[in-house]
Amino acid sequence: MPCERKPMRYGHSDGHTEVCFDDSGRFLVTGGNDGDVRIWEGLDDDDPKFITVGDKVYSLALKNGKLVTASSNNTVQIHTFPGGEPDGILTRFTTNATHVTFNSSGSRVAAGSSDFMVKVVEVSDSSQQKTLRGHEAPVLSVTFDPKDDFLASASCDGSVVVWNIEEQSQLIRWPLLQKTNDVSNAKSLCRLAWQPVGAKFLAVPVETKVHLYERGSWDHVSTLSDDLQTQLINVVAWSPCGRFLAAGSVGGSLTVWDVNSKLCVERQKHEKGHTVCSLAWSPSGSQVAYTDTEGRLGLLDGLSTSSSSSSSTTSTKPAKKAAETYDDLFDDDDDRLMDEGVSEHNSPVKKPVAVDDDDEDDDLMPATGRPRNRGAILDDELSLDAGSLKFGRDKFGVDEDGDDASSAVMAAAPPPGPLRPVYEGPLPTPPQKAFQPGSTPAHLTHRFMMWNSVGIARGYNDDQDNAIDVEFHDTAVHHAMHLTNSLGHTMADLSQEAVLLACPGTEELASKLQCLHFSSWDTNKDWMVDLPAGEEARALCLGGGWAAVATSALMLRLFSVGGVQREVFSLQGNVVCMAGHGEQLLIAYHRAPGFDGDQALGVQLLQLGPRKRQLIRGEALPLSRRSHLTWLGFTAEGTPCYVDSEGSVRMLNRSLGNTWTPVCNTGETCKSRSDHYWVVGVHENPQQLRCIPCKGSRYPPTLPRPAVAILPFKLPMCQTSTEKGLMEEQFWRSVLFENHFGFLSSSGYEVDEEAQTRSQKEQQELLMKMFALSCKLEREFRCVELAELMTHNAVTLAIRYASRSRRMGLAQRLSEVALEKANRLREDEPEEEAEHSARRASGYEDTGGRQCNRPNHKEQVEQVDQVQGPQEEEEEEEEPETRKCVNPFAKEATSPVVPSLTPLGKAGRANPFKVSGSSSSSSSAAQPRGTNILDNMASGRKSSPLAGSAGKANKGPVLKPLPPRPRSKTQSTLLQMTSCKKKTQEITQKQPEAPPPAPPADSGDNERPKTGFQLWLEENRKSISADHPELEETEIIKEAMGRFRTLSAEERLSWTERAKSQTGDAADLKKRKRGGGGGGGGGGEEEGAAGGDAEHGPVEADENSAKKKRSLDPSAKLSAFAFNKN
Repeated sequence: MPCERKPMRYGHSDGHTEVCFDDSGRFLVTGGNDGDVRIWEGLDDDDPKFITVGDKVYSLALKNGKLVTASSNNTVQIHTFPGGEPDGILTRFTTNATHVTFNSSGSRVAAGSSDFMVKVVEVSDSSQQKTLRGHEAPVLSVTFDPKDDFLASASCDGSVVVWNIEEQSQLIRWPLLQKTNDVSNAKSLCRLAWQPVGAKFLAVPVETKVHLYERGSWDHVSTLSDDLQTQLINVVAWSPCGRFLAAGSVGGSLTVWDVNSKLCVERQKHEKGHTVCSLAWSPSGSQVAYTDTEGRLGLLDGLSTSSSSSSSTTSTKPAKKAAETYDDLFDDDDDRLMDEGVSEHNSPVKKPVAVDDDDEDDDLMPATGRPRNRGAILDDELSLDAGSLKFGRDKFGVDEDGDDASSAVMAAAPPPGPLRPVYEGPLPTPPQKAFQPGSTPAHLTHRFMMWNSVGIARGYNDDQDNAIDVEFHDTAVHHAMHLTNSLGHTMADLSQEAVLLACPGTEELASKLQCLHFSSWDTNKDWMVDLPAGEEARALCLGGGWAAVATSALMLRLFSVGGVQREVFSLQGNVVCMAGHGEQLLIAYHRAPGFDGDQALGVQLLQLGPRKRQLIRGEALPLSRRSHLTWLGFTAEGTPCYVDSEGSVRMLNRSLGNTWTPVCNTGETCKSRSDHYWVVGVHENPQQLRCIPCKGSRYPPTLPRPAVAILPFKLPMCQTSTEKGLMEEQFWRSVLFENHFGFLSSSGYEVDEEAQTRSQKEQQELLMKMFALSCKLEREFRCVELAELMTHNAVTLAIRYASRSRRMGLAQRLSEVALEKANRLREDEPEEEAEHSARRASGYEDTGGRQCNRPNHKEQVEQVDQVQGPQEEEEEEEEPETRKCVNPFAKEATSPVVPSLTPLGKAGRANPFKVSGSSSSSSSAAQPRGTNILDNMASGRKSSPLAGSAGKANKGPVLKPLPPRPRSKTQSTLLQMTSCKKKTQEITQKQPEAPPPAPPADSGDNERPKTGFQLWLEENRKSISADHPELEETEIIKEAMGRFRTLSAEERLSWTERAKSQTGDAADLKKRKRGGGGGGGGGGEEEGAAGGDAEHGPVEADENSAKKKRSLDPSAKLSAFAFNKN
């Protein structure tokens, strides 16, 4: 019995749904959880008539133009059919009715209710009612005896009862079911069914089997079962001829048995595995309609039941002849399993069998649609089917009478013997058909042929018009167009350059590809191509200057937008859909058969620019379980993404090896399972999913024009209801959506640097918040993990936070992380400097205030992060505003970019990392504590060369956090000396004949005090130079820093104390100079210094002489030469 399972369609909102045919078989009638009864003129009817009967429809029945419904208002109503006019209320219950059914003549209606009662009502006179009491729980189902004498009912009390209607008494009671307290909790609806012809058997679904009880004797005479049926059977329904029984299960399986042979003749599987809650045979017996608990309607078409009549009308003579040679019919089959296509003239009996039993052969078709080998299945006398029973009736002592024969067979036929091994795994899934992303189904008369970020193409194919309307979101691209669709185009795509159309081929005409190139500058703006014979266009797309079409011959053909044929290559499977963006082409295709409701799709991503390459090489496209692809495309920024039927939106993560990351689930936003979102576009900056909400449907109507909604993105992270999970989701989503900046930059596109900076700043803020939360939860190891994700300056902020939180062990770990990051930055610096020099040499380098280019964006973000740190840093004062972007990690001391002198904002706050020459200095008491905090750490601790010193005053023994420090000690010392040298050069140029000036440390109040390292360096510079005469100034300072770190903590502390004492002596010296009036010129300063501190003078003289010997850049060398000459 081969049949075709039609694709299911939306019928009602999710919930219990009923279905039945009218007497003619023309109409399908469904009722659902939305309170509507819909009348369909076939499964493809897109505009069914509907009748609203209440809030919910629990059951319905149709007979003789009368429609009976059980609704949520505790009534059983009757309507005319197909008019749908109300015709009164048949009966009422104290609670809702659960099931209604007509008798065979349509004169009576039986209804079961949740108040444990069953009522039988006359349709012509509703006052004539009979009430059947005896159930102890809600009634699940009722069914009439075809002879109208008995009625059977099933209940949640676990019993199936047969009633005598006239006497209103129970005849027999079978405890077959599991007890429950309500219909909604019942594991099976246990829809009973009485055989319509002959009324011999009552079918009762019991767990995974169907029990057949004989009318009259009420004996259990047979059981219908199937090895592949492993889930509870929910409903059963007899064919009009009474020979076949269909069953639907909780797991979505559909099974049809031949009752005479007790063999399963058809197996089908619900496409998504949902519970089948209603079954109905068409009056012709060729179709079975079914509904599920999701409100969807399906159809099995092509069921053949003609063999039942042909077997009963077969003459006795041919039957006896076949019976006489029954053994001969199958004797040779065991040795000839592979000879079905060979002429069988040596077997005289098989010729008439093959001629006479065409219909019976149809019954041997399994669920897969492939014919079974008779010899492989019927290799023993115990294995019977519908065809063999016809020839073996005499052998089993069966009469040719219709009714008696069926009962005799049931009693005489032994159970089926063991068959050959049967495949019990998941069944293959029908492959998804090709479609255009952004289009609605082609069978609709008014449909969207394309809706994308460029515009909308609508197709109209009705009695009045067959045309295509194209409108653009931006009218500057092109004005709206009205195209006559004389060729019957069914596919379309839009771009900023053209409109691409394709139509299927016919017997006379080939499949055509038509392109309207409206951006062309010449007068001929359209072109058309005929595909080769036998090739049909399956999918098409447009890109930047190219068009592509995939055909049924597994070919992909590329054209230029002007019509020039380009590359042609073969696809790895049948195409599903395609999408284009710029130079990128994305192809989804079937890579293998899918099983158990899944689709096995593959994806290819090609770059069609000057460098043609394949970015994704046929990898599997991940989909949700039991889903199919519904949309495929690119974000506005060029990142591939797609949507499946479960509403899961996935995006390509280029930074993680081209993996697919779920970024949104539209199903979580839908209020009902029958609602969906139709995606039309995706944007990464800003993060927006543009889609159209569809109420009770998967596709929007063309009129009125649907409104576009914007949904947010959300990664499926764990515990997003907590603060930690929420921040983790926000951080990784920001990282994922930032990937497109790198792709656009590498592809030569302009990048929104402001948005990129904003994204990086947001990431660092989230990391700092997660760091603070982890500190509060005492998760120090987690804090270090978070620091690994931070930038260097964010790590510096984390060190300050850890120090202020009295977590010195954590601060030590973080300082090591900062040191590693600084080393990595120094390793990357030569490449950046080479690029910087190349840009300046090529004339693209800006001057003045625009010396801050993209390599320094990270530093800008880090400076902003320092200002917006944790709340505990509110005491810190603001940084000065004016500062040029210089790279603090530059290795070369002779950089042509000289930092500008920046005045300090407030007294009492000195930034030791700003180069200052003439502004007022902070108080000397505020400096030693901040500048020497790293010197006071343990000797085993590695201090970051970029970890800074604090500028706040030392108010107590509490260890203060480290301030942001964008330069290392090497560069701080170097820049300080450079500024001193620069100051000296400026004075030399202004006063060429003046005597050599005193060291800048004694010339004003703006010079910062020396640190312990600087003091140590002054005394040990000569020894280092002697050991390494080849070293330059920068390398000498680095060597000195390495040696200074090897000193013990006590020695470093002593140098720090010496620096503090010299700072105090310098302050006293300045006071004496002011008091003695010797603070004017250079000569007075030398005099005051000689009279005030005899020991301090030589040290400063050594420093001054050492500074004169250093040359940091060419200008400094020239200044020194001019000074020495004078």
